[in-house]
Formats: sequence, structure tokens, C-alpha cells
Amino acid sequence: MTWAVLVPLILVSLLKIVLTCMPTSTVNWLIRKFETHSRLDVKEVTVTIGDNRLEDEEKLQIINQFNEGIFIKKHYIHPGNEQLFLQPENCGIPIVIEFLDRDNRLFIFSYKDRIEVVKQRRKKVIAYSLISDSLQSSSLAVKAS
Repeated sequence: MTWAVLVPLILVSLLKIVLTCMPTSTVNWLIRKFETHSRLDVKEVTVTIGDNRLEDEEKLQIINQFNEGIFIKKHYIHPGNEQLFLQPENCGIPIVIEFLDRDNRLFIFSYKDRIEVVKQRRKKVIAYSLISDSLQSSSLAVKAS
């Protein structure tokens, strides 16, 4: 009887120690895995506005402004309404950021008071709002809206 209590108690204690003492790199990896507004790397993405592909300084400027954006809130998307977020009415031309190694896309719609970001990963769509004064007032983003 004591073994039936002692062994599960030891296993639960070991599991608790492992979960509460994870290395910082593992914790950071888990956080990055589930964050909504992730930071972009210039080498991993391509940036286009309409049919124009941005290179060098313009691309770096857009990505830095996006990374500096402050997350406001996530929008709930009802199943079947994904196209309303991917192609909203009266929004202008979006800035499209495509990841080179993954099947992900970001659509950035600039408004006067906020930035709307729609993340498309395969068939899953996530939408959220940002505040980025530099991206909202950028001449490249003004082309988009």
C-alpha cells in the first residue's frame, strides 16, 4: 500500500520540479510559440505593397515599425467570416508580409487611429489591432490606405 502512494508522490514531485525549473531558453521558446504579435526578422520575410516588392531600406523600415507596434487587442473571427478580415471594404491596399520558410502571411491595414493585422497560417486566420505611430504615419503605409 505504501508503494502505491509513494511512487506517484515521487513522480508528481519530479514533474513539479521539472516544470518550475525550466531553462530560460525553453521558457522563451514556449512564449514565442504562442504569442500573437511576434517580432519579424528581415532575413525571413518578403514585404509587398500591391504589386511592388520592397527591398533594403523600405523593407527594413516597415519591419522595424511593425516590431515597435504595441498590441491592443485580438479580434474574434467567427467561422466562415475569414474573408471579411482578409479583404475588408474601404481599406486600401494592404502591406503583405510573407514568411520564406513557413506558410504564413501577414496583411497589414493602416488606419488613422490603429493598424489592423490579419495573420493567415494555412487555413487559420487570426486578427488583432496594433498602435504604431511611425507605421501609421509612414509614407509607405499611406500608400496602402
